[in-house]
Amino acid sequence: MTERAMQEPTMLLLTALADAPRHGYALIQEVAAISDGRVKMRTGTLYGALDRLLQQGLIEVAAEEVVDGRARRTYALTGGGREVLAAEAQRLRAVAEEAQRRLAVAIVRPRVRGAFA
Repeated sequence: MTERAMQEPTMLLLTALADAPRHGYALIQEVAAISDGRVKMRTGTLYGALDRLLQQGLIEVAAEEVVDGRARRTYALTGGGREVLAAEAQRLRAVAEEAQRRLAVAIVRPRVRGAFA
């Protein structure tokens, strides 16, 4: 991965796979649950992202089976995917902590009208 911040759909997919392998439809449901319904991943977006994550080695196909005459793949997080997710979670935690710190300072020291920060 690059040094850029991870896109939210990628973060949500990796998070959805962090505790258990899942197939496509289960991933769509899990992403919706994790985001409290805010993100509704479409099928095309999901499978495009899964293909990219497979190529990057962040996820792997854990199982393939035929269900109701259709192929179903189950995806799992790789060790590298787990490391990338942990690093991104730490980056987001640090940003959130800094935001909280600055908000607390702003409450203690309100800005003076016309003053430059």
